[in-house]
Amino acid sequence: MDLTVAAVPFFFGSMEAERRWLLARADDPTFGPAQYERRDTIVNLTMGTASLFAPLVTAKVARHLEWGRGRAAAPMAAAGATAAAVTAVADRVVRRLERRGRQGSRAHAVAEAVAKVGSVSAVTSLGLVATSTWSTKLSGNRLWKHRRFDLSRSAVGTAAAIAGWDFIYYWNHRIMHETRFMWAIHVVHHSSERYNLSTALRQTVADGLGIFVPMGLMCLFGISPAQIETARGINLIYQYWIHTETVPQLGWFERVFNTASHHRVHHGRNRQYLDRNHGSILIVWDRLFGTFEPEAERVVYGLTTNVGSFAPPVVAAHEHAEMLRDVARSTSWAERLSFVFRGPGWAYAHRALAA
Repeated sequence: MDLTVAAVPFFFGSMEAERRWLLARADDPTFGPAQYERRDTIVNLTMGTASLFAPLVTAKVARHLEWGRGRAAAPMAAAGATAAAVTAVADRVVRRLERRGRQGSRAHAVAEAVAKVGSVSAVTSLGLVATSTWSTKLSGNRLWKHRRFDLSRSAVGTAAAIAGWDFIYYWNHRIMHETRFMWAIHVVHHSSERYNLSTALRQTVADGLGIFVPMGLMCLFGISPAQIETARGINLIYQYWIHTETVPQLGWFERVFNTASHHRVHHGRNRQYLDRNHGSILIVWDRLFGTFEPEAERVVYGLTTNVGSFAPPVVAAHEHAEMLRDVARSTSWAERLSFVFRGPGWAYAHRALAA
């Protein structure tokens, strides 16, 4: 049983209880950002529902795009490589025409257009093959066949799965904040300017477009896919309650465990709160690896540049679309790859400087 699905009645009951608690304090500006707003809540619930079904679709697509097994992988990779080569040629033509002072010529315009279309096509095609191959070859079911031990029937294995998930989650979560194409996946969860229990359900539908540290690695050490799935459910349910303004700081408990206070910081767009507190159940990873920040200044929620839309498709895809626009505007492969693989902060600063 998927523990998160089993917990759905609890999710809705607790959200309603929180909503009523907050309504009773509607005049208190302290809880303004926590109040439920109809359009925002609908987006949260829509994204949460879509995140349950999206993996069913993306897993099937990924199998067709897995290098060495999927029938569509080689043609897609060939198309991407061809587009990359054509783009490189178009870049050279553009630079040569500019050196000759022919920036406004028809040839210059055509070469620029070819470079824009070719670069986006290359990044999209090769990216889909790379992410699909990574996710399928390193899945838990595949790696379980190569296990060295078998802890599938032991409490030790389940405990190790929970601890292992927590540790790997920290690094995946941190990578999602520090790499642009991974941030494009995760930004959905940070896009609300409010902060209440429904925000926990504002999940991405594009996990299949990422390259994560695979949870399936635990299978090599005898932890079964079923135990990993249990760990996933426990992890997600724990993180649900920390998306609230109603729980204050919790003293000694916060030295080891992630709490609502720590996670409010994570969702803040205050400068000192950016890319901090990536832990899920434990906060010790942030303390150990230098990404911890305590809650001090009042948290301002949302993104450094907010989406400005309550349309689920826009919320889900706006950063991917912006990233591909940056790729299209770029004039070299070094710049394009930087827009994809470097941090979102670099991308936004570089775009502003170019403008």
